[in-house]
Amino acid sequence: MIALENRREIAAHIEEAHAAGSRLVPACCLAGIDARTWQRWRREGGLTRGDKRPEAVRPPPTHVLTDGEKEEILRVINEPRFADQPPSRIVPQLADEGRYLASESTFYRVMRAHEQLAHRGRAKPPSAHREPTTHIATGPGQLWCWDVTYLPTLVIGAWFYLTVILDVFSRKILGFTVETSDNAEHAAKLVRRIALQEGIHAQSVKPVLHGDNGPTIKATTISQMLAWLGISPSHSRPRVSDDNPFAEAWFRTAKYAPAFPATGFATIDEARDWVHHFVAWYNNQHLHSGIRYVTPGQRHLGEDRAILDHRHAVYQQARARNPRRWTGNTRDWSYLDTVTLNPERDVIVSDSLQRSESMHAA
Repeated sequence: MIALENRREIAAHIEEAHAAGSRLVPACCLAGIDARTWQRWRREGGLTRGDKRPEAVRPPPTHVLTDGEKEEILRVINEPRFADQPPSRIVPQLADEGRYLASESTFYRVMRAHEQLAHRGRAKPPSAHREPTTHIATGPGQLWCWDVTYLPTLVIGAWFYLTVILDVFSRKILGFTVETSDNAEHAAKLVRRIALQEGIHAQSVKPVLHGDNGPTIKATTISQMLAWLGISPSHSRPRVSDDNPFAEAWFRTAKYAPAFPATGFATIDEARDWVHHFVAWYNNQHLHSGIRYVTPGQRHLGEDRAILDHRHAVYQQARARNPRRWTGNTRDWSYLDTVTLNPERDVIVSDSLQRSESMHAA
């Protein structure tokens, strides 16, 4: 349906082209209408009144529900036995009784028209998850994450509990503890030890510590310790397992390592010794794919920028020696200046970065 003002504009262009010598059919085709449509506009007043279809009087559909049928549907859905049930359950039960009033979608339309389309029953309607909170790190010591995982033992059903704290920007494991129980006291001591180790008492902006919704992570002991240290807590959304991806990815790296004892650890000292050596290897020798294949220790100390610049120079020299082997750009060895946890829309991330830059400039 073309609006009246658009019709007049199209007709004026067609008449101008036709007067200049163009044939009518090509001119109409170029304008996006059929030549018969243009002729009908001129013949039936389509350029003065516009489209008459909205004014047409159409007979009501023969299959529309009568007022009595709508009242019967409302009466049935409000019967005591159906008062807490949706149409998806009412319609089959009526069919079992040999009754057909209308389709399920018609039931919904009638209920919507009479403002009865609400959650029916005692159960709470499903609630949407809140959007994840975006945290942005532009350097070490700004954003930490932690989590707890099970370490198998030689006794079936018995576990050791490994708690790690990881710097999201550098991916470095700042500290860990292996205990025989998942205890908030152990986690609180771990946070305190790492806070002293990293010297956050001297930092003007304290880090954010992100964790899941486990009882240990959200315990009162932990909350009090974080408040005392000035660390801001952050938690994943309820029943959402992928809001803490960096810790989960590290657990997978550890447990799928070739040296990981899949049959279990014999003693807790053995478990602690294995984790200690693995963390040392991970921080200082493991070339992490998420940070351009430098080690977490190098990135934590700020050495990765020079390493990446050197790699870029090597690739540029190789391309200069034999340019025919390079059909596009060389490998991307650029420095990763920003890491986000649970990123939302790009505009939110950019606004946060601008605020952070303005704060540092002030």
